[in-house]
Amino acid sequence: MSTSSFTYQFDTPTYKGTSTISTGLFINGKFVEPVEKGTIKVLNPVNGKVITSVAAGTAADIDIAARAAKKAYKERWGLKVPGVQRGRMLNKLADLLQANADEFSALEALDVGKTFNSARNADIPGSIAVLRYYAGWADKIQGKTIETNEKKLAYTRHEPIGVVGAIIPWNFPLTMLLWKIGPALAAGNAVILKPSELTPLTALRLCPLFVEAGFPDGVINIVNGYGSTAGQALSEHMTVDKIAFTGSTLTGRKIMEAASKTNLKKVTLELGGKSPSIIFDDVDLEQTVKWVSHGIFLNHGQACTAGSRIFVQAGIYDKFLKAFTEHALSLKVGDPFARDTYQGPQVSQTQFERIMGYIKSGKEDGATVHIGGERHGNEGYFVQPTIFTECKPNMKIVQEEIFGPVAAVIKFTTEDEAIEQANDTLYGLACSVFTRDIDRAIRVAHSIEAGTAWINCHNSTELAVPFGGFKQSGIGRELGEYGLENYTNVKAVHVNIGHRL
Repeated sequence: MSTSSFTYQFDTPTYKGTSTISTGLFINGKFVEPVEKGTIKVLNPVNGKVITSVAAGTAADIDIAARAAKKAYKERWGLKVPGVQRGRMLNKLADLLQANADEFSALEALDVGKTFNSARNADIPGSIAVLRYYAGWADKIQGKTIETNEKKLAYTRHEPIGVVGAIIPWNFPLTMLLWKIGPALAAGNAVILKPSELTPLTALRLCPLFVEAGFPDGVINIVNGYGSTAGQALSEHMTVDKIAFTGSTLTGRKIMEAASKTNLKKVTLELGGKSPSIIFDDVDLEQTVKWVSHGIFLNHGQACTAGSRIFVQAGIYDKFLKAFTEHALSLKVGDPFARDTYQGPQVSQTQFERIMGYIKSGKEDGATVHIGGERHGNEGYFVQPTIFTECKPNMKIVQEEIFGPVAAVIKFTTEDEAIEQANDTLYGLACSVFTRDIDRAIRVAHSIEAGTAWINCHNSTELAVPFGGFKQSGIGRELGEYGLENYTNVKAVHVNIGHRL
């Protein structure tokens, strides 16, 4: 069934070109119209205007996709396709993405609002790299032979789970898509993925590349839709064997509930954060300011690992605040396609209002707006980089995830005090420690209740190193060999070679 498409002409300082995207649902190797014929408007966060409309999938479409994925898994995927062949397909997909890197970067800038330069220099190369990383793992997923006794051979197999449902957020659309499907496909699973309804463009543009890379029909399915309909249906579907989700803790709870009430499907969750950055007196001030700024203002503060609670030891507090302020004020906010822009708009009106609501709360609770705290410009969803001082532990801006360019700077005196305050949170995704004292750095990093601890850096992930949270920041790990464990079932095989009853 043919579906509609739209063409966008880019004529910007950083990219000039044309992108044509099918706007339907990608199920069983082709674009189709949704059963209920619904659509979702995709908005440009620079000005709030409609870019295009895409198909809105519902439970009926998820069911069709699930049946297609299950059939593909049983008949033409899984262990029927050797790992070396799966790896070649993933590498081919990486090649195709590399060949179209500028176009994908422009699409990320268009519907997310992130800068073209950040997409081109970080998001797209990282997405290509994760494909190549898991392509290398595809033929190295192995079990073990386990010694028992002379009359038995015992070994394990790491088998694909089956059909994996993936639900991804809007802040890093292409990166999150490939963090999910890379290990899932490497392990031999079929996938149904729901992009965020706010940022579906790169997922849709990627679909023809799946076909060109040689993936069999039905192995990868992309179903646009709202979380309350398509996402809920995916979480509940009895044919789906696992859900991988990145997003809010609130939604993560709903997914766990849906999984528990249906077929007890496996669940991995990468959820919210309120990451602390702890700065001791002995730091390299210039480098620390740059890393802390990267920690909170990366992607306009729309990162689950954002270092939004900045604890600064009293002896360097004034010097740090002055340098951090100067650096924040130097960040240009504006057109995502301008060469010198650091921060574009927030992704949506809803997110803009959420951030401004937290800024209002901080003011009302008695924190001091050191810089920023206002809208930038007269249209679109731009927020000034904002620094609060005089923050108290019970304030909402200290306790709750804002997901915007808003930092709370807090003075501390002793190491124990910093650790106690850093751990005073429901979340446990990441933290960073800045000091020249390596003993203290490791001691404090080990004391923070978080899944990732950075020392003298922040927001610096590696593909081979696992990523995930403690406490209410999630369940399971992504990336590295640990990430593969979430996409296989371990089967124990016992072979009797002489035991007689």
